[in-house]
Amino acid sequence: MATIAAAAARCSSPTRRQLLTRRRLPFSVCFSSAAPPAAVAGFGWDDALRVAGDGGRGDESDLSGYFRKVDSCNRGMDKKGDFVKFVVEDQVVGYIHKGFAEHLRDFHDGFTIVSGNNGSNTVENVSLQSSLRTPEDRTHAIGEVIKSLGEMIPGIRNELYPVTSSYGMPVYFSLERAAAPYFGIKAYGVHMNGYVEKDGQRFLWIGKRSDVKQTYPGMLDHLVAGGLPYGISCKENIMKECEEEAGIPRSISTNATYVGAISYMDIEGFRYKRDVLFCYDLQLPADFVPNNEDGEVDSFRLIPVPHAANIVRRTDFFKPNCNLVIIDFLFRHGYIQPDSHGYLDLLQSLRRGDCS
Repeated sequence: MATIAAAAARCSSPTRRQLLTRRRLPFSVCFSSAAPPAAVAGFGWDDALRVAGDGGRGDESDLSGYFRKVDSCNRGMDKKGDFVKFVVEDQVVGYIHKGFAEHLRDFHDGFTIVSGNNGSNTVENVSLQSSLRTPEDRTHAIGEVIKSLGEMIPGIRNELYPVTSSYGMPVYFSLERAAAPYFGIKAYGVHMNGYVEKDGQRFLWIGKRSDVKQTYPGMLDHLVAGGLPYGISCKENIMKECEEEAGIPRSISTNATYVGAISYMDIEGFRYKRDVLFCYDLQLPADFVPNNEDGEVDSFRLIPVPHAANIVRRTDFFKPNCNLVIIDFLFRHGYIQPDSHGYLDLLQSLRRGDCS
Protein backbone atom coordinates (compact mmCIF):
# COMPACT_ATOMS: atom_id res chain seq x y z
CA MET A 1 0.00 0.00 0.00
CA ALA A 2 1.47 3.33 -1.07
CA THR A 3 1.93 5.90 1.64
CA ILE A 4 0.47 9.36 1.23
CA ALA A 5 3.95 10.89 1.11
CA ALA A 6 5.05 8.57 -1.68
CA ALA A 7 1.83 9.20 -3.57
CA ALA A 8 2.33 12.93 -3.29
CA ALA A 9 5.82 12.68 -4.77
CA ARG A 10 4.56 10.68 -7.73
CA CYS A 11 1.53 12.91 -8.24
CA SER A 12 3.68 16.02 -8.56
CA SER A 13 6.42 14.55 -10.74
CA PRO A 14 6.74 15.45 -14.44
CA THR A 15 6.64 11.75 -15.32
CA ARG A 16 3.30 11.36 -13.57
CA ARG A 17 1.89 14.35 -15.45
CA GLN A 18 3.11 12.95 -18.78
CA LEU A 19 1.56 9.57 -18.00
CA LEU A 20 -1.80 11.18 -17.33
CA THR A 21 -1.56 13.11 -20.58
CA ARG A 22 -0.81 9.94 -22.57
CA ARG A 23 -3.97 8.26 -21.27
CA ARG A 24 -6.00 10.49 -23.61
CA LEU A 25 -8.82 10.74 -21.12
CA PRO A 26 -12.33 11.38 -22.49
CA PHE A 27 -12.49 14.77 -20.75
CA SER A 28 -10.31 17.81 -20.35
CA VAL A 29 -7.68 17.44 -17.62
CA CYS A 30 -6.29 20.75 -16.43
CA PHE A 31 -3.14 20.19 -14.41
CA SER A 32 -3.05 23.86 -13.47
CA SER A 33 -6.44 23.62 -11.77
CA ALA A 34 -5.60 25.87 -8.86
CA ALA A 35 -7.38 29.20 -9.13
CA PRO A 36 -5.04 32.17 -9.62
CA PRO A 37 -4.89 34.76 -6.85
CA ALA A 38 -8.03 36.88 -6.90
CA ALA A 39 -7.55 40.39 -8.22
CA VAL A 40 -8.51 43.22 -5.91
CA ALA A 41 -11.81 44.80 -6.91
CA GLY A 42 -11.22 47.91 -9.00
CA PHE A 43 -13.85 50.17 -7.45
CA GLY A 44 -14.27 52.25 -4.33
CA TRP A 45 -17.15 53.44 -2.19
CA ASP A 46 -17.55 56.56 -4.34
CA ASP A 47 -18.22 54.35 -7.38
CA ALA A 48 -20.69 52.17 -5.51
CA LEU A 49 -22.57 55.10 -3.98
CA ARG A 50 -22.76 56.91 -7.31
CA VAL A 51 -24.48 53.91 -8.90
CA ALA A 52 -26.63 53.39 -5.82
CA GLY A 53 -28.00 56.91 -5.79
CA ASP A 54 -28.81 57.11 -9.50
CA GLY A 55 -32.58 56.77 -9.23
CA GLY A 56 -33.51 58.30 -12.53
CA ARG A 57 -33.26 55.23 -14.76
CA GLY A 58 -36.79 53.93 -14.18
CA ASP A 59 -35.55 50.33 -14.00
CA GLU A 60 -36.85 49.50 -10.53
CA SER A 61 -39.34 46.92 -11.82
CA ASP A 62 -36.86 45.35 -14.27
CA LEU A 63 -35.76 42.07 -12.71
CA SER A 64 -33.25 41.12 -15.42
CA GLY A 65 -30.31 42.39 -13.34
CA TYR A 66 -31.35 40.12 -10.49
CA PHE A 67 -31.67 37.14 -12.80
CA ARG A 68 -28.11 37.73 -14.03
CA LYS A 69 -26.86 37.58 -10.44
CA VAL A 70 -28.63 34.27 -9.84
CA ASP A 71 -27.16 32.87 -13.06
CA SER A 72 -23.65 33.93 -11.99
CA CYS A 73 -23.94 31.62 -8.96
CA ASN A 74 -25.32 28.70 -10.99
CA ARG A 75 -22.85 28.20 -13.82
CA GLY A 76 -21.63 25.13 -15.63
CA MET A 77 -24.59 22.78 -15.28
CA ASP A 78 -23.78 21.43 -18.74
CA LYS A 79 -20.54 20.08 -17.21
CA LYS A 80 -22.19 17.87 -14.60
CA GLY A 81 -21.37 14.81 -16.71
CA ASP A 82 -17.66 15.43 -16.04
CA PHE A 83 -18.18 14.57 -12.37
CA VAL A 84 -18.62 11.22 -10.61
CA LYS A 85 -20.19 10.38 -7.28
CA PHE A 86 -18.17 10.54 -4.09
CA VAL A 87 -19.59 7.78 -1.91
CA VAL A 88 -19.12 7.12 1.81
CA GLU A 89 -20.97 4.28 3.57
CA ASP A 90 -23.22 3.85 0.52
CA GLN A 91 -24.28 7.51 0.69
CA VAL A 92 -23.48 10.11 -1.95
CA VAL A 93 -21.72 12.94 -0.12
CA GLY A 94 -20.25 14.79 -3.08
CA TYR A 95 -19.17 14.84 -6.71
CA ILE A 96 -15.58 14.78 -7.99
CA HIS A 97 -14.35 15.80 -11.41
CA LYS A 98 -12.93 12.87 -13.34
CA GLY A 99 -9.75 14.83 -13.93
CA PHE A 100 -9.30 15.59 -10.25
CA ALA A 101 -9.98 11.92 -9.44
CA GLU A 102 -6.93 11.01 -11.51
CA HIS A 103 -4.80 12.94 -9.01
CA LEU A 104 -6.23 10.81 -6.20
CA ARG A 105 -5.38 7.44 -7.77
CA ASP A 106 -2.01 7.05 -6.04
CA PHE A 107 -3.41 7.77 -2.57
CA HIS A 108 -4.36 4.13 -2.01
CA ASP A 109 -4.56 4.47 1.75
CA GLY A 110 -7.16 7.22 1.38
CA PHE A 111 -9.29 6.57 -1.69
CA THR A 112 -10.71 3.80 -3.81
CA ILE A 113 -11.20 4.74 -7.46
CA VAL A 114 -13.80 2.52 -9.12
CA SER A 115 -13.29 2.24 -12.88
CA GLY A 116 -15.56 0.88 -15.58
CA ASN A 117 -15.56 -2.74 -16.71
CA ASN A 118 -14.99 -1.99 -20.39
CA GLY A 119 -11.22 -1.65 -20.05
CA SER A 120 -11.30 2.11 -20.69
CA ASN A 121 -10.11 2.96 -17.17
CA THR A 122 -12.92 5.54 -16.98
CA VAL A 123 -13.67 6.62 -13.43
CA GLU A 124 -17.11 5.48 -12.30
CA ASN A 125 -17.07 6.73 -8.71
CA VAL A 126 -14.77 7.54 -5.81
CA SER A 127 -15.01 6.21 -2.26
CA LEU A 128 -12.88 6.10 0.86
CA GLN A 129 -10.72 3.14 1.77
CA SER A 130 -12.75 0.66 3.82
CA SER A 131 -9.99 0.62 6.48
CA LEU A 132 -10.95 4.20 7.38
CA ARG A 133 -13.82 3.32 9.67
CA THR A 134 -14.16 6.30 12.00
CA PRO A 135 -14.77 10.00 11.26
CA GLU A 136 -11.50 10.81 13.01
CA ASP A 137 -9.48 8.38 10.87
CA ARG A 138 -11.09 9.70 7.69
CA THR A 139 -10.56 13.33 8.64
CA HIS A 140 -6.87 12.72 9.34
CA ALA A 141 -6.24 10.66 6.20
CA ILE A 142 -8.00 13.04 3.82
CA GLY A 143 -6.36 16.00 5.52
CA GLU A 144 -2.95 14.50 4.74
CA VAL A 145 -3.95 14.01 1.11
CA ILE A 146 -5.04 17.63 0.83
CA LYS A 147 -1.72 18.78 2.28
CA SER A 148 0.11 16.58 -0.21
CA LEU A 149 -1.81 18.03 -3.15
CA GLY A 150 -0.28 21.39 -2.30
CA GLU A 151 -1.01 24.24 -4.67
CA MET A 152 -3.67 22.21 -6.42
CA ILE A 153 -6.06 23.29 -3.67
CA PRO A 154 -5.26 26.95 -2.97
CA GLY A 155 -6.33 29.09 -0.05
CA ILE A 156 -6.07 26.54 2.79
CA ARG A 157 -7.84 28.00 5.82
CA ASN A 158 -7.40 25.28 8.46
CA GLU A 159 -11.15 25.35 8.99
CA LEU A 160 -13.09 22.10 8.86
CA TYR A 161 -16.49 21.56 7.24
CA PRO A 162 -18.66 18.55 8.12
CA VAL A 163 -19.17 16.02 5.32
CA THR A 164 -22.71 14.66 5.31
CA SER A 165 -25.34 13.54 2.82
CA SER A 166 -27.66 16.39 3.89
CA TYR A 167 -28.05 18.89 6.69
CA GLY A 168 -28.54 17.34 10.12
CA MET A 169 -27.56 13.85 8.99
CA PRO A 170 -24.60 11.88 10.42
CA VAL A 171 -21.17 13.41 9.81
CA TYR A 172 -18.87 10.96 8.02
CA PHE A 173 -15.73 13.07 8.40
CA SER A 174 -14.58 16.69 8.30
CA LEU A 175 -12.90 18.36 5.34
CA GLU A 176 -10.72 21.44 4.92
CA ARG A 177 -12.98 24.30 3.82
CA ALA A 178 -10.90 25.21 0.77
CA ALA A 179 -11.17 21.61 -0.49
CA ALA A 180 -14.97 21.43 -0.24
CA PRO A 181 -15.72 22.32 -3.90
CA TYR A 182 -13.05 19.90 -5.18
CA PHE A 183 -14.95 17.07 -3.51
CA GLY A 184 -18.35 18.55 -4.34
CA ILE A 185 -19.62 18.30 -0.80
CA LYS A 186 -22.55 20.32 0.46
CA ALA A 187 -21.26 23.37 2.28
CA TYR A 188 -23.39 25.46 4.58
CA GLY A 189 -23.03 29.06 5.65
CA VAL A 190 -24.81 31.87 7.48
CA HIS A 191 -25.49 35.35 6.09
CA MET A 192 -27.09 38.21 8.00
CA ASN A 193 -28.80 41.33 6.75
CA GLY A 194 -28.11 44.00 9.35
CA TYR A 195 -30.54 46.88 8.93
CA VAL A 196 -31.80 49.97 10.74
CA GLU A 197 -35.00 51.98 10.48
CA LYS A 198 -35.07 55.74 10.86
CA ASP A 199 -37.25 58.55 9.56
CA GLY A 200 -39.57 55.97 8.00
CA GLN A 201 -36.82 54.53 5.83
CA ARG A 202 -34.92 51.23 5.99
CA PHE A 203 -31.14 51.06 5.54
CA LEU A 204 -28.70 48.15 5.12
CA TRP A 205 -25.22 48.08 6.61
CA ILE A 206 -22.83 46.97 3.85
CA GLY A 207 -19.20 45.93 4.30
CA LYS A 208 -16.29 46.20 1.87
CA ARG A 209 -13.93 43.25 2.13
CA SER A 210 -10.28 43.73 2.92
CA ASP A 211 -7.98 44.00 -0.09
CA VAL A 212 -5.86 41.19 1.37
CA LYS A 213 -8.67 38.63 1.61
CA GLN A 214 -7.84 35.41 -0.25
CA THR A 215 -11.24 35.40 -1.92
CA TYR A 216 -13.12 38.31 -3.46
CA PRO A 217 -10.76 40.99 -2.07
CA GLY A 218 -12.20 44.49 -2.01
CA MET A 219 -15.74 43.46 -2.96
CA LEU A 220 -18.93 44.44 -1.16
CA ASP A 221 -20.30 42.01 1.39
CA HIS A 222 -22.93 41.54 4.03
CA LEU A 223 -22.47 43.10 7.44
CA VAL A 224 -21.99 39.55 8.79
CA ALA A 225 -21.47 36.25 6.96
CA GLY A 226 -19.41 33.09 7.30
CA GLY A 227 -19.15 29.40 6.61
CA LEU A 228 -20.70 26.94 9.03
CA PRO A 229 -17.86 24.87 10.53
CA TYR A 230 -18.20 21.53 12.22
CA GLY A 231 -19.60 21.46 15.76
CA ILE A 232 -21.42 24.80 15.96
CA SER A 233 -25.08 25.72 15.51
CA CYS A 234 -26.26 28.31 12.98
CA LYS A 235 -27.39 30.75 15.68
CA GLU A 236 -24.20 30.40 17.70
CA ASN A 237 -22.16 30.86 14.53
CA ILE A 238 -24.03 34.01 13.50
CA MET A 239 -23.48 35.48 16.97
CA LYS A 240 -19.77 34.63 16.81
CA GLU A 241 -19.44 36.21 13.37
CA CYS A 242 -21.38 39.28 14.55
CA GLU A 243 -18.78 39.87 17.22
CA GLU A 244 -15.75 39.18 15.02
CA GLU A 245 -16.82 40.91 11.82
CA ALA A 246 -18.88 43.86 13.03
CA GLY A 247 -18.32 44.25 16.77
CA ILE A 248 -21.97 43.49 17.53
CA PRO A 249 -22.30 42.42 21.17
CA ARG A 250 -24.23 39.30 22.05
CA SER A 251 -26.84 41.38 23.84
CA ILE A 252 -27.86 42.62 20.37
CA SER A 253 -26.97 39.67 18.11
CA THR A 254 -29.13 37.31 20.15
CA ASN A 255 -32.09 39.05 18.46
CA ALA A 256 -31.00 37.91 14.98
CA THR A 257 -33.98 36.17 13.37
CA TYR A 258 -33.73 33.16 11.07
CA VAL A 259 -35.73 33.91 7.91
CA GLY A 260 -34.99 31.03 5.50
CA ALA A 261 -32.32 29.68 3.18
CA ILE A 262 -31.05 30.07 -0.38
CA SER A 263 -29.06 27.54 -2.41
CA TYR A 264 -27.01 27.37 -5.59
CA MET A 265 -24.79 25.00 -7.57
CA ASP A 266 -21.78 26.29 -9.47
CA ILE A 267 -19.24 24.39 -11.58
CA GLU A 268 -15.90 25.89 -12.58
CA GLY A 269 -13.03 23.66 -13.66
CA PHE A 270 -12.53 20.93 -11.05
CA ARG A 271 -14.71 22.78 -8.51
CA TYR A 272 -18.36 21.95 -7.88
CA LYS A 273 -19.92 24.23 -5.29
CA ARG A 274 -23.14 22.98 -3.71
CA ASP A 275 -23.90 25.64 -1.14
CA VAL A 276 -26.80 26.35 1.18
CA LEU A 277 -26.88 29.68 3.02
CA PHE A 278 -29.04 30.11 6.13
CA CYS A 279 -30.31 33.68 6.16
CA TYR A 280 -30.84 35.95 9.16
CA ASP A 281 -32.17 39.47 9.67
CA LEU A 282 -31.14 41.70 12.54
CA GLN A 283 -32.65 45.12 13.17
CA LEU A 284 -29.93 47.21 14.77
CA PRO A 285 -30.22 50.34 16.90
CA ALA A 286 -30.35 53.46 14.74
CA ASP A 287 -27.17 54.79 16.33
CA PHE A 288 -25.19 51.54 16.02
CA VAL A 289 -21.89 51.75 14.09
CA PRO A 290 -20.12 48.46 13.20
CA ASN A 291 -16.46 47.90 13.93
CA ASN A 292 -14.55 45.03 12.36
CA GLU A 293 -12.55 42.94 14.85
CA ASP A 294 -10.82 40.32 12.68
CA GLY A 295 -9.23 42.42 9.92
CA GLU A 296 -11.36 40.88 7.15
CA VAL A 297 -13.42 44.02 6.45
CA ASP A 298 -11.97 47.30 5.25
CA SER A 299 -14.94 49.56 5.99
CA PHE A 300 -18.72 49.82 6.32
CA ARG A 301 -21.41 52.08 4.89
CA LEU A 302 -25.09 52.49 5.77
CA ILE A 303 -27.07 52.49 2.52
CA PRO A 304 -30.83 52.90 1.89
CA VAL A 305 -32.25 49.54 0.84
CA PRO A 306 -33.39 50.77 -2.62
CA HIS A 307 -29.82 52.01 -3.21
CA ALA A 308 -28.37 48.61 -2.24
CA ALA A 309 -30.84 47.07 -4.71
CA ASN A 310 -29.48 49.35 -7.44
CA ILE A 311 -25.93 48.12 -6.78
CA VAL A 312 -27.09 44.50 -6.97
CA ARG A 313 -29.02 45.01 -10.23
CA ARG A 314 -26.56 47.26 -12.03
CA THR A 315 -23.06 46.16 -10.99
CA ASP A 316 -20.84 43.23 -10.05
CA PHE A 317 -19.59 44.98 -6.90
CA PHE A 318 -21.02 42.46 -4.41
CA LYS A 319 -19.49 39.08 -3.65
CA PRO A 320 -21.69 36.87 -5.88
CA ASN A 321 -23.61 34.87 -3.27
CA CYS A 322 -24.40 38.02 -1.26
CA ASN A 323 -26.54 39.15 -4.19
CA LEU A 324 -28.87 36.19 -3.70
CA VAL A 325 -29.33 36.85 0.02
CA ILE A 326 -30.06 40.53 -0.62
CA ILE A 327 -32.56 39.63 -3.34
CA ASP A 328 -34.27 37.35 -0.81
CA PHE A 329 -34.36 40.31 1.64
CA LEU A 330 -35.93 42.50 -1.06
CA PHE A 331 -38.66 39.93 -1.62
CA ARG A 332 -39.47 39.51 2.05
CA HIS A 333 -39.57 43.24 2.78
CA GLY A 334 -41.71 44.18 -0.22
CA TYR A 335 -39.13 45.88 -2.43
CA ILE A 336 -39.82 43.45 -5.28
CA GLN A 337 -43.48 43.51 -6.24
CA PRO A 338 -45.58 40.60 -7.58
CA ASP A 339 -46.56 42.63 -10.64
CA SER A 340 -42.95 42.70 -11.84
CA HIS A 341 -42.45 40.42 -14.85
CA GLY A 342 -40.68 37.24 -13.78
CA TYR A 343 -41.49 37.64 -10.06
CA LEU A 344 -42.26 33.97 -9.35
CA ASP A 345 -39.42 32.68 -11.52
CA LEU A 346 -36.94 34.86 -9.68
CA LEU A 347 -38.34 33.83 -6.31
CA GLN A 348 -37.98 30.15 -7.20
CA SER A 349 -34.48 30.63 -8.63
CA LEU A 350 -33.07 31.58 -5.22
CA ARG A 351 -33.18 27.88 -4.34
CA ARG A 352 -31.86 26.49 -7.59
CA GLY A 353 -29.36 24.30 -5.73
CA ASP A 354 -29.99 21.19 -3.64
CA CYS A 355 -31.51 22.81 -0.57
CA SER A 356 -31.17 19.81 1.74
